[in-house]
Amino acid sequence: MIDRYTTPEMAQIWSEQNKFETWKKVEITVTEVLSDRGEVPKEAVKVINEKAAFSVERILEIEKQTRHDVIAFLTNMAENIGPESRFIHMGMTSSDLLDTSLALLCQEAGEIILTKLKTFKEVLRSQAVTHRESFQIGRSHGVHAEPITFGLKLALWSEEIGRHIDRWERAVDSIATGKISGAVGTYQHLDPEVEEEACKRLGLQAATVSSQVVQRDHHAEYLTTLANIAASLEKIAVEIRHLQRTEVLEAEEYFQKGQKGSSAMPHKRNPIVTERITGMARLLRGNAMVAMENVALWHERDISHSSVERVIIPDSTTLMDYMLNKMTYLMENLLIYPENMVENLNRTGGLIFSQEVLLALIKKGATREDAYAMVQRNAMQVWEDKLDFKILLKGDSEIMGLLNENEINNLFDLNKVMTNINKIYKRLELEI
Repeated sequence: MIDRYTTPEMAQIWSEQNKFETWKKVEITVTEVLSDRGEVPKEAVKVINEKAAFSVERILEIEKQTRHDVIAFLTNMAENIGPESRFIHMGMTSSDLLDTSLALLCQEAGEIILTKLKTFKEVLRSQAVTHRESFQIGRSHGVHAEPITFGLKLALWSEEIGRHIDRWERAVDSIATGKISGAVGTYQHLDPEVEEEACKRLGLQAATVSSQVVQRDHHAEYLTTLANIAASLEKIAVEIRHLQRTEVLEAEEYFQKGQKGSSAMPHKRNPIVTERITGMARLLRGNAMVAMENVALWHERDISHSSVERVIIPDSTTLMDYMLNKMTYLMENLLIYPENMVENLNRTGGLIFSQEVLLALIKKGATREDAYAMVQRNAMQVWEDKLDFKILLKGDSEIMGLLNENEINNLFDLNKVMTNINKIYKRLELEI
């Protein structure tokens, strides 16, 4: 568990106390189902509910001798319940308890993450509305391409997070799968109806078929979805890191009073949060790879997956919880510099309108090849001699033979960019 990054609500889910509380809940639920079927005395269930208790310290003490956590738990419960404890875990195997409990814990962690994903999406959408007309240069290969707005970039990110919300809901639904099917999945000692009813009462779906364990493709989907979400958070983080570069400085992480950027250089304001997000995304991708390797177990089960899952599932959900907290705060407080965006937009002397000129020449009857050559020769001169693109075009007799001065001026109208961006906003049902 990465305690430094654990929020209280996520820490509580993965605490030893909550783990054993969940185990108790599963065991009692199965016993109650058996009692309703007439297989366990009602009086015994009453005693179990009244006396069922455990101590984390006592369980760990017993485990030192038994070297088996489930047996240690059941032994401690029996110490408190008395003779009626014989009806607990009846017909079950350890994985019936462990996998069904893990499904509940993953479901609980999943709901926290889902709520924070939705919040993050709304923050992005709100900022997209605020910066709908904050003109910015679009870049391809890191090189100036054509104008966009910063709001459009934010809108794009919000839609990506929206898709992750859908993916995460499916992954949480998949992981919420329990099993009470015995040592090799044949229900040798319990009727399948017991599993169905117990899972229903626990708010889970019963596995349609299982071996000794719930099949690990469920868990792989859960972890790979987290890795996919992390990849998008990293994508946003990397973009902000680029925009914070001194030579660009179009956006910047909030730098609070008293914060220090460097032990050596007092002037530094570094993108520490987004760099941290980038690193954590790597961890989640690594954990997802391990989850996929857990799918292939020997025969009906081995425990090669078990020790790994005790690390990667709590850590991955904890990291995602932290990442969403940090990214939400970052985007709510992001320092944005529209004046620098405009300055950078104009840095290439109007070259960003080259396609406007190209298409205008084609519409006037020039072949695409000839139009491209006319525009490119002027564009290359702007690159090399730092000249003004519009002025060069007006001095090109071949181009002026097809376009007049007023037409050229209209091609450099930045506000035209908003026409179709507004259509995108309407498509996304964003305020205009």
